[in-house]
Amino acid sequence: MTSYVLGFQDIDKTKVIVVGGKGANLGELSKIDGIRVPDGFCISIEVFQRIIRETPSIRELLDQLSLLKTEDRNHIRALSGEIRRLIERITIPADIQGEIACHLSRLGEEKAYAIRSSSTAEDSPTASFAGQQDTYLNIIGKDLILKHVSKCWASLYTERAVTYQIKNGSDPRKVALAVVVQKMIFPQAAGILFTADPATSNRKVLSIDAGFGLGEALVSGLVNPDVYKVRNSHIIGKKVASKKLAVLALQDGGTQVQEIEPERQNRQVLTDEQISKLGHIGRRIEEHFGQPQDIEWCLVDDAFDIVQSRPITTIFPIPEADDHENHVYVSVGHQQMMTDALKPLGLSIRQLTAARPMTEAGGRLFVDVTQNLVSPAQRNVIINVLGKSDPLIRNALMTILQREDFIKVLPDDTKEPSSSQGAPSPYQTLNDYNPQIVLDLIKSSQESIEKLDRDIQSLSGSALFDFILEDIQILRKSILDSRSFGVIMTAMNAASWINEKMMSWLGEKNAADTLSRSVPNNITSQMGLELMDVADVIRPHAEVVHYLQQVKASDLDELVQFDGGRESREAIYTYLSKYGMRCPGEIDITKPRWSEEPAALVPMILANIKTCEPNASHLRFERGRHEALNQEQSLLKRLRELPDGEQKAQETKRMINLVRNLSGYREYPKYDIVSRYFIYKQALLREAERLEQAGVILEKEDIYYLTFEELHDVVRTQKLDQKIISRRKDEHQANERLAPPRVITSDGEIIGGEYKRESLPADAIVGLAVSSGVVEGRARVIFKIDDAVLENGDILVTPFTDPSWTPLFVAIKGLVTEVGGLMTHGAVIAREYGLPAVVGVENATRLIQDGQRIRVHGTEGYVEIL
Repeated sequence: MTSYVLGFQDIDKTKVIVVGGKGANLGELSKIDGIRVPDGFCISIEVFQRIIRETPSIRELLDQLSLLKTEDRNHIRALSGEIRRLIERITIPADIQGEIACHLSRLGEEKAYAIRSSSTAEDSPTASFAGQQDTYLNIIGKDLILKHVSKCWASLYTERAVTYQIKNGSDPRKVALAVVVQKMIFPQAAGILFTADPATSNRKVLSIDAGFGLGEALVSGLVNPDVYKVRNSHIIGKKVASKKLAVLALQDGGTQVQEIEPERQNRQVLTDEQISKLGHIGRRIEEHFGQPQDIEWCLVDDAFDIVQSRPITTIFPIPEADDHENHVYVSVGHQQMMTDALKPLGLSIRQLTAARPMTEAGGRLFVDVTQNLVSPAQRNVIINVLGKSDPLIRNALMTILQREDFIKVLPDDTKEPSSSQGAPSPYQTLNDYNPQIVLDLIKSSQESIEKLDRDIQSLSGSALFDFILEDIQILRKSILDSRSFGVIMTAMNAASWINEKMMSWLGEKNAADTLSRSVPNNITSQMGLELMDVADVIRPHAEVVHYLQQVKASDLDELVQFDGGRESREAIYTYLSKYGMRCPGEIDITKPRWSEEPAALVPMILANIKTCEPNASHLRFERGRHEALNQEQSLLKRLRELPDGEQKAQETKRMINLVRNLSGYREYPKYDIVSRYFIYKQALLREAERLEQAGVILEKEDIYYLTFEELHDVVRTQKLDQKIISRRKDEHQANERLAPPRVITSDGEIIGGEYKRESLPADAIVGLAVSSGVVEGRARVIFKIDDAVLENGDILVTPFTDPSWTPLFVAIKGLVTEVGGLMTHGAVIAREYGLPAVVGVENATRLIQDGQRIRVHGTEGYVEIL
């Protein structure tokens, strides 16, 4: 017997490349003691590949299909339809028909069978591809079975399946299909068991969907299933649905939809005993596969048959802990406004430079805040700080605290250990810092960065790695500098004080927003304004503008051939000398910087030329400064008219001075960090060039898939297993598809936060008010800065922004983001530029369509679709 057709007893997880994910999982399931799996066999992937190989017309169509993108829907539909027709007309080779007949004879040719696909990309640990190919039930007779095997192969090329393949980075030429032929089960009930709750991702809660008849009624959405929740063998939730229809098998083959008798429609499908029994089966299967599973089950005569099990690939992995205690983890990316997956080198550098320990999961970093929540004093601090960073994080933490059974929270009157006593919290103080302190901190940082850049140039090998580790300690010390921290917190608390008091005394909401416009020493807002100055240099030179519209910025040296080209090139390079270390997602050292890809700046420069008047940067800054001054004078005048008005005005003036003098510094520490990161990166890439020349790595960027420590070992030993790089690239691609949570527990449960909807319109899309004002305009939904084509007056809607997005802010009149808080980048710059903004809007990019007209209520914190 060849490997063309294999019985389940001959299959295990090592046969994935032979029988696909579903087939391999069925082979594994059949080997678990006590788990009933209907018998069957798999027609191997080699059969499919042989048929494609022997049919040139199909190969030619697949070559054309591989060149398409997801938006090429008409072409995908036409090509995939032709491929399906060709496959269904092909006669299965006689030798393979013989093997299939042999297995049918063993199992019973007169029996009914279910015929399912089993793709190489299906049911893998990183992507399930579930439901992308067709399933055929209750197929009887050899000829019909062979016909439906061909139909199964053809279903690999439905429009839906091909689009899914392209979207997930799979080449349609390289995806192949095995076919599972399995004895048909005729159950009284069927459904799906998730060994992790799909609603919350809690790994300790099983979720069971159950309906009468075959499971197709559930899969196709014909009926709402019963849903049962089980934790630690106890049923903790039931939702018994009204089930009017069921899919049942016909005696002569095929299936049909039938109406359920009225007396059974509202009956619980499974008894409590059966629910508990199925839960135990689920945990045994999960233990065997080593990760949460999505399991299809059938109930026959009070016993459960398992017809499929696949990994749940959509749930976010749990950060690792050294113990088995309960933990609460908060996303670092949501605070840094960068929720994309980081590559290993980026993760490890970020961990090395962090002010407190971080753990990794799904290519993202998290901080364990469990001990902060346990402690009465630290609890208020962490919730206050994270609440300003992202109120949904605060709300999620409050949800955990209110449960009282997840972590052992000390009562508020419990005394803290002596080590935490004695020093006032900087979060609670408002120091009268001399404005000179900001200039001193910036000067100290610049001198340190210049010294780093000089000293690192001559280093290589282990000496370089040791030097970077030493400099990281300097960086960490600056991050933890009490003066720097105090300046930032004082400015934040002064703004909060103003907002609270002005609302109480004058009925004015978010008064600090206008007072924050055009503050000095904000390196990020300066970056946006200075790119407008670059546009001013280029604007008068039509040939230069035309050239930049036609070519990539990698050809900037060619500018000198045009009138004004030399000045234009010099203006761009001068800008890059100051801001070239910045880029989208800059907290990941592996991301390409503007200095590495100057092309990224050209669309923003051209947009400034189109939308901004000459000298716009100066005019904008002065306009903001005057608006802040007018707001200050208005507030102080109104305060003096109140009882105790002079004292109130004096207190407010002090707070306004703190906001004006100190809040600009908020953006500088990150500028310091990414400046050092770029210097580290340039030095590490010089090492990568040597490794590439020595043949140790295939390309320089391979070092991004090693941690800092691993890269040091490779440089020292000049040895590397290339399989590590390949595996890490696959893992990173899988991580990119995951949606990171704001807050996740050690149970894997994702805790969501909600906003209050007090006095808001019923259809309001709610977020956090971070920059006052109301504005209407066209929504531009943008996911990547490279795709940003903005007209003057557009409203930017995006998952998140970081400093690299600032140059776009000069062309918009409002901002909506899915991630963010009062003091995150987008909020700070929106206030500085006077843009109404609402951040932390869950699913904003799905709820708001590109091109829709919307109204942003930056004062109240919601968005309306007009």
